[in-house]
Amino acid sequence: MESRVQKALQNKKNGYSCSQAVVCAYCDLFGLDEKQAFMISEGFGGGMGGMQLTCGAVTALFMLLGLKNSSANLLAPDSKAATMKLIREAAQKFKEKNSSIECVELKGIKTGTPLRSCEGCIEDACLIFEDCIKTQDKALCNVADTNLA
Repeated sequence: MESRVQKALQNKKNGYSCSQAVVCAYCDLFGLDEKQAFMISEGFGGGMGGMQLTCGAVTALFMLLGLKNSSANLLAPDSKAATMKLIREAAQKFKEKNSSIECVELKGIKTGTPLRSCEGCIEDACLIFEDCIKTQDKALCNVADTNLA
């Protein structure tokens, strides 16, 4: 499988927020064009609206997992619990790698000691998403590898 990490990192260099960089790197897998993905994820950068809360790359990861896992059953929303479980698992993986999912902590704003750069967070969010895709024994994450090239 070819990773889309470099596309996400290039998006960031092009001025996208961390959230936009990640969501736009994978948007075509879900039938979204890049402009739609850009608009949807716009307010989540800087730790959700610039409030330094949950990292934008992490919220993008959550959005992608929701897109991947949701049954999209408007009449009987039946996938919420499984999607929320998947998101908790992804958050834990990110936290294990970086000690936090909070922008303020990752950037070291209060401590003066950054835990991870925005680019590092983008890379980790992408790799966690791609790991989920590669995991064939989990029915929740089974996008065909060929879609990632």
